[in-house]
Amino acid sequence: MKNQLIGPFKQLLTMRNLPLKGALQDSQLGIISNGGIYVEGEYIVEVGDYDHLREKYSEASPVVLYGEYIAVPGFIDCHTHIAFAGNRANDFALRNAGSSYLEIAAAGGGIWSTVQHTRACTMETLIELTTSRAEYLLQQGVTTVEVKSGYGLNVEEELKTLCAIKAAGAHTSVDLITTCLAAHMKPRDFEGSASEYLEYIATNLFPLLKTEDLTHRIDAFIEESAFSVEEIQPYLSRAQELGFDITLHADQFTTSGSKLAVAMGAVSADHLEASTSEEIALLSQSDVVAVALPAASLGLGCAFTPARALLDAGASLAIATDWNPGSAPMGQLVTSASILASNQKLTNAEVLAAITYRAAHALRLADRGRLVTGQLADFAIYPTDNYQNITYQQGALQPQFVWKRGELVYSITS
Repeated sequence: MKNQLIGPFKQLLTMRNLPLKGALQDSQLGIISNGGIYVEGEYIVEVGDYDHLREKYSEASPVVLYGEYIAVPGFIDCHTHIAFAGNRANDFALRNAGSSYLEIAAAGGGIWSTVQHTRACTMETLIELTTSRAEYLLQQGVTTVEVKSGYGLNVEEELKTLCAIKAAGAHTSVDLITTCLAAHMKPRDFEGSASEYLEYIATNLFPLLKTEDLTHRIDAFIEESAFSVEEIQPYLSRAQELGFDITLHADQFTTSGSKLAVAMGAVSADHLEASTSEEIALLSQSDVVAVALPAASLGLGCAFTPARALLDAGASLAIATDWNPGSAPMGQLVTSASILASNQKLTNAEVLAAITYRAAHALRLADRGRLVTGQLADFAIYPTDNYQNITYQQGALQPQFVWKRGELVYSITS
């Protein structure tokens, strides 16, 4: 086991003692000046004044940083679709030229286009594509990434995608958290109703997910173009009976999804661009994490998630990229979060919490997201003397070093 003392840092943002819910002020960030991080193996043993730690742990291997640096917890992207093949640049062009979702789908675009490309993709290529995108996120300081299926839409292809995500995890330092989104839409080649498709997936795929240990999370898209509350509720109930956590694509264009998320005790409700004061109140009174996806708002030209209202009402807010080939191809977590901050007037503390420990909570991961004793030694090191520059530069400032589980896994000097 390797014992290391890393530092000194001009600013070390611990995020210690911050609540899981509600508004935050920057004064709550728990910043340590002249800070150090003492690591044993994969975990943080102590953070504090660098000079004090150097005396206390004199036998530790020193990793000395010369210059001005700050450290933040490794970022967590809690909603992505990076296991896909194909390209939908034409969708974006058509949408900006005034075409509707249905018109784009009729022209051969939309989710079904990506399904066809992903089905035609070999397992090996899908692993490579997923790994490459995870590595791109790692360079941004993202050390944990949730990855959904949902471009297979039958038992065989959903299994292929989930196996590819799991295999990609062996080719990257990033922790990849799999989620089954077989309820993304009813596939065009399924001969039957939406309810019959969901029954087919629940009966034939869910048991395999358990026996092959491919995921513990089930997602579903509740929308007029996907599945209704009445159609999806039995499917989600079956998932919960089998011990899966559930999360929902909710309130993207119309409301009803977040209400079901609260009623069923979902881990998170993601999107929420259409949420009104009624949905905001329900979410704030629950333990469901509200996940904002600002890049999708940019890609679709629609309203942003009402993040300010959610926080002020007492909800827990996470922010994710929603990286997908259709509505959110950007794949830039800090840029997306900074844009949402400007639109919704979020503090730096609220933004950083939303992409660290609150995002971890949306994945039910209690071992990361803060720089405190007992947490995984996941952190990003920026070449700056002021953490405010992270959001101020809206993603242009990149980490110089990224550590994952106590190991230096990325450096721009390497």
